[in-house]
Amino acid sequence: MRRDNKVVLRDMKESDIGDYVRWFTTKTEWNDFDSPWVPIDSNEKSERIAWADYFQKMKASPRDTVRWKYEIEVDGKHVGWVCSYKDLEYVSNGEGTLALGIDIPEEGFWGRGYGTEALALYMDYLRRNGQQSFFIQTWSGNTPMLRVIDKLGFKERFRKKDCRLVKGRRYDAITFESGEQTAD
Repeated sequence: MRRDNKVVLRDMKESDIGDYVRWFTTKTEWNDFDSPWVPIDSNEKSERIAWADYFQKMKASPRDTVRWKYEIEVDGKHVGWVCSYKDLEYVSNGEGTLALGIDIPEEGFWGRGYGTEALALYMDYLRRNGQQSFFIQTWSGNTPMLRVIDKLGFKERFRKKDCRLVKGRRYDAITFESGEQTAD
């Protein structure tokens, strides 16, 4: 799946396992933006086993299965992932609207629009497969994600004040929405 010549969404390859091991053990700076209140506590052996198992499950899934996760590749380099889920924090989701997530752990690819492009591609894919609206949940200190959300036209629907503690400072949890659904 591609929109331009740089960003591609694809299924996981076996060679991606090493990237995940590195991202979850030694190159964890990306987590300063994702969910820094949940520390990454892992080791190389457990990550390698977990990601090898995940790869085998993904490889065995039928090609026509709607993917809840895709890998992001830029100019042939695996740089992160996009994903979707239904379990929201602080917001009722009786309609089962998908929430979207994105991580680009490769620092050299930050701040260059690749995350926006990847998330737009993933939303296009999900829309072709019947999804019309989406949530994104983040925190008020995640300025890179807030820029992506703004570029993609999401609107704030819910804010829980001062509920995230990051490096001794309080931040808001925020839910954004795109499409026709409204959050409770």
